[in-house]
Amino acid sequence: MTGGSRAAALVTGAAGGIGSATARRLGAAGYALLLADIDEDKLTSLAEELANEGIDAVCARSDLSDEASWEALIRTTLDIYGRIDVLVNNAAWRVAGSLRSTTSDSWEKTLKICLTAPVFLAKAAARAMEQLNSGGVIINISSVMAERPSGLAPAYMAAKGAINNLTRELAVTYGRSGIRVVGIAPGYIDTELSNDYVDPDGENISARLISQLTDFIPLGRGGRPEEIADVIAWACSDQASYVTGTTLTVDGGFQPNFNPYSVKKLQYPEEF
Repeated sequence: MTGGSRAAALVTGAAGGIGSATARRLGAAGYALLLADIDEDKLTSLAEELANEGIDAVCARSDLSDEASWEALIRTTLDIYGRIDVLVNNAAWRVAGSLRSTTSDSWEKTLKICLTAPVFLAKAAARAMEQLNSGGVIINISSVMAERPSGLAPAYMAAKGAINNLTRELAVTYGRSGIRVVGIAPGYIDTELSNDYVDPDGENISARLISQLTDFIPLGRGGRPEEIADVIAWACSDQASYVTGTTLTVDGGFQPNFNPYSVKKLQYPEEF
């Protein structure tokens, strides 16, 4: 399918770097947008910017740790636009730290937002797509850390590893209904989420960690949110009509250059 004049897309985590870039890119392609995020102020600001660009966008403040929000977002999209053609499972949450410092509460919240919410959002979106007999595309945002753990956020990495398998399972389940499911695994992208690594003493150590990680990127730099948004838009287009059940890595060459032994080179604080 292509982004027609009234094709509708739901983007979660829309106020963040990748989410907002994706909203702009899909809006420019002709999609009407439902933008979901927990940060209402940033969400409202984004919607106003998009409106000034002639893009139809509606805000929906949503906390994906609340199970009721999952079905509600799909219903809201249908109520406003009468259809849903694209779901972008982009929202994320994590606590920086090693497995040693991970608590059960942070583990459960991370998995709920990064894994369980995408599962049930995808199910609800696919059900609506099937009822409308319209086909559609589900995009799951993964991470290179699903395949190359770094010791930075184990719950987040576990969730992203599961997301890759979820992408395959959803593709198998809904393929005959004309629904494609594509994962996108960014490497280091310059976003707010990538710049909030704090050590146990409260010191932000993001700059040091990012500098070390960048050493493993053959292109020598981190990515821009717009570079991920472009791949998402392509995956939603007819140009990707035979692409499903796979996760596309967009990382500047980081993954083949980073291995478990590389983790030892990263200088984390003790007891991080």
